[in-house]
Amino acid sequence: MALRLESAAPSLKVSNWVHGEPLTHFQSGKVYIVEFWATWCGPCVTAMPGLVQLQDRYRDSGLDVIGVAASERAGEEARTMLDAWLTENLPSLNFRIAFDYRAEMHRLWMAASFSFGIPTSFIVNGDGHIAFIGDPTKLDDVLPKVLDGSWRTSAEAKTADKERIAEGETYAAEIAFHDRISAVIEIKDWNTALSAIEEGINLNLGSISLRRLHVETLIGRMRDMEAGWIALDEFARTAIERHSEDWLLAAMQELFGPHYDYSGLPLEERFSMGKELSESILRLCSQQDPFSIAVYATIAPYHHESGDKERAADLIEQGLDLIDGVSVPDENKRKIQASLLRTLAEYKGEEVCHGGTCVAPKKQTGKEEAVGAALWGSGGMTRGARH
Repeated sequence: MALRLESAAPSLKVSNWVHGEPLTHFQSGKVYIVEFWATWCGPCVTAMPGLVQLQDRYRDSGLDVIGVAASERAGEEARTMLDAWLTENLPSLNFRIAFDYRAEMHRLWMAASFSFGIPTSFIVNGDGHIAFIGDPTKLDDVLPKVLDGSWRTSAEAKTADKERIAEGETYAAEIAFHDRISAVIEIKDWNTALSAIEEGINLNLGSISLRRLHVETLIGRMRDMEAGWIALDEFARTAIERHSEDWLLAAMQELFGPHYDYSGLPLEERFSMGKELSESILRLCSQQDPFSIAVYATIAPYHHESGDKERAADLIEQGLDLIDGVSVPDENKRKIQASLLRTLAEYKGEEVCHGGTCVAPKKQTGKEEAVGAALWGSGGMTRGARH
């Protein structure tokens, strides 16, 4: 049975306690937040200062926050690196951090509750039972209700948990479906893979990833350009109808990425769709201040390939201007900066510099570098990571 609201909280089986006093069991009368996170997960890092504030604000109410690093590399070296990372990035840390390289906590908590992405927060009641499982952005609203006792019997709590379980079961089915597809792709049985992918799309399983795989199979593997264009056009139009940033960026990356030889696709229709996607992305994201780096990096290749090289370069430069403000480890920032600079150098055909780093153009197409920079935007930088 899935771990859910009112389930007894699982054991604390960690490999090491990296920060704070070790805790062997939950104490009666105290409320705990058990936060699963990783140093490489942008949203996890963004959530940490909020947890520091919650611990400070509700300490006298019996709150005890525990951060569980259950997705780092294993071994003593990784534990030492985690300790150093905490010292550098969270000097005001006021709660325990556990290191779980054996993944026992992940098995007992995350897998048991159908929780597939980090960061994920668990609230444990004063009697040792689960009160909440979900996104840490909801803690400010939920935690006070847990502490005053109103959350436990509320319809809001029961509805949220029911929806979470349903979503988790659906995602588990998606993973199993993807495993099935991966098995036939591994033996390069493209016809069987195509049939399974189309079945999954009809069942709406893993919709974005399956749509991308659909296009890759038809255009990149089978070189069926007629069917591939139909799939690509349908993907793009669905993205526009859904009015979803994730869908729009993914469709644009498939339409103007470095993945395929697009020479067999209808040129005019492809550029027309690129224009429509670009405009949809900008309209949707105009409410954000600032735009994400992924937005600039994803629409730049369309403008470059359509001949508006000045606009393409300007978009990459705007993305570079946002780097200092992103909440990710410095190593990730350096990689993003390097990728964007390589793109900009190719677009301008000359050496470019940013933040003391300079890059000269290579003898290759700018498109290859541009979408390489864009691809990171569909992963952990902007959304929680999936296991």
